[in-house]
Amino acid sequence: MTPRKNRGIFTYILILLISLFCIYFVISKLSDNSAKTDYTQIINYFDDYKVSYYELDLGSGELIYQLRGEEKKQKFNVPNVDIFLKDTENYRTEYNEKYPKEKLVQNYIKITDRTWLYSLIPVLLTVVLGVFILYFMMKQSGGGSKYSSFGKANLKNQIDTRTATFKQVAGADEEKRELEEIVDFLKHPRKYTDIGAKIPKGVLLLGPPGTGKTLLARAVAGEAGCPFFSISGSDFVEMFVGVGASRVRDLFEQAKKHAPSIIFIDEIDAVGRHRGAGLGGGHDEREQTLNQLLVEMDGFSGSDSVIVIAATNRRDILDPALLRPGRFDRQIVVGYPDVKGREDILMVHANNKPLAPDVDLRVIAKTTQGFTGADLENLLNEAALLAARNNRMSITEKDIEEATIKVIAGPEKKSRIVTERDRKVTAYHEAGHAVAAYNLPTQDKVHQVTIIQRGMAAGLTITRPDSDDMHVSRNQMRESIIMLLGGRVAEETFLDDICTGASNDIERATNTARSMVTKYGFSNKLGTVVYGSDNDEVFLGKDYGHTRNYSEAVAAQIDEEVKNIIEKAYSDCKAIIQANSEKMHTLANYLLKYEKIDGADFERLMKGENIEPVVN
Repeated sequence: MTPRKNRGIFTYILILLISLFCIYFVISKLSDNSAKTDYTQIINYFDDYKVSYYELDLGSGELIYQLRGEEKKQKFNVPNVDIFLKDTENYRTEYNEKYPKEKLVQNYIKITDRTWLYSLIPVLLTVVLGVFILYFMMKQSGGGSKYSSFGKANLKNQIDTRTATFKQVAGADEEKRELEEIVDFLKHPRKYTDIGAKIPKGVLLLGPPGTGKTLLARAVAGEAGCPFFSISGSDFVEMFVGVGASRVRDLFEQAKKHAPSIIFIDEIDAVGRHRGAGLGGGHDEREQTLNQLLVEMDGFSGSDSVIVIAATNRRDILDPALLRPGRFDRQIVVGYPDVKGREDILMVHANNKPLAPDVDLRVIAKTTQGFTGADLENLLNEAALLAARNNRMSITEKDIEEATIKVIAGPEKKSRIVTERDRKVTAYHEAGHAVAAYNLPTQDKVHQVTIIQRGMAAGLTITRPDSDDMHVSRNQMRESIIMLLGGRVAEETFLDDICTGASNDIERATNTARSMVTKYGFSNKLGTVVYGSDNDEVFLGKDYGHTRNYSEAVAAQIDEEVKNIIEKAYSDCKAIIQANSEKMHTLANYLLKYEKIDGADFERLMKGENIEPVVN
């Protein structure tokens, strides 16, 4: 804390102490009544002519009196000086007439040196109160008060902050090329204006969470070396009316002062939702904020050399006026990285981590299909934590393998006590998935089978794809249902009973079958028609606002077709399991003995070879 701030605090403390002292002094003087005598008794003394000496302070009302025959003087605070003077107006004359030989001493002190403080107390209190009122008014007008800062934009990053570069962004080569034009315009604006070109006013980054949308925006600002103003969409809307619109104006005013500059709005769907949606007709404050944002981006005022970059994973709920040309002219989809992109991302995050010679980032990239950049960063971090926990100086392939499964399903729960019956059920259940997947040509290869509990799963059968396929065929979906039903079929075939462990498998299989019928047109009976709509009312809830565009008769046919697909897959799966019963027993016994098996040993076991696990 600086000396100047210390002096300010000490000043306020001193003022407060003086105020408390004045109040205490007044209260103590008003409550000072050492004689503990009421006013009526005092007047009775005068009425009986018992007072032989008294003096009255007209300023404070303090009465000092002495009774006849007593040497001690007493004090009393008169409540009202004027009333007391009227009550004792003729006391001297009457006393002298009653006691002519005695001399009454009577003094009235109008304003003594002691009473000036009493008259000063109201002035002091008024001054102290005025100082505090003036202080808060100055704080409010200067923008230092919390209440006066409601209309100010809550910026996260300040001006001229190089937060990232394109070298730190991997797995998004096409997205970076799109944004390089923005960077070049910010560096050389005349190159574009001279030829009559207009740079996009807004860039909307679309994609799932964790794919690097925010990192791309920071990299644009870092490459251009220009002011970068970052704010979240939820920071605009407060409990006070008009605050959101005020913050939008303040944000663009600051950006225009430092143009060329970049405004980055993270999670813009918080403020850019479709207007007039919802049961109550929308939120007026949020809509005012959105209207102000629309005006600032493309209105009469204009915002030349101010580029708005926004990120969201909910394009479906954004207002159409926000997406039109002139506002967000360019929309860049930042999707899941492919194999090469995942390898590049792993190389970026592995720069400061020592890797063992057995670690091959290309192999890891192939076995992490569907991972985002955030997932891959977390994967290497978990592997580094495992290596450090085991006192290793480098990250091994075993660490990465364990970290991958940990990210997918959670940590192993070896300490949980599991009965032999549950272990047997889990072993045959997972063996059914693995054997079914091995005998289905369109399904991914089995990477690992384990009966060690992880998260909510009693066991896991992990498959890994060989390539990043964008399209899924009808046969692939049908065989995926067969593989999902492998666990239930194995329980029924080898344990003569079924259990609840297959509930999630049945749910996933049913959803896949229903999508085949209603979404992808894979049903020969119902034809190539989409039944239902994905345009659910997101403001009311997907189930509540779901729209049905088919009749009850068609709904019954859909249910019948879904049931037929599941029953056909169940029958095919049962045939596969029964044809490989010996391998099922072998695999289940292996799992009961060793608890897990990797992909290579599983392939050898399926080929009839004898295997023994390597003990580390």
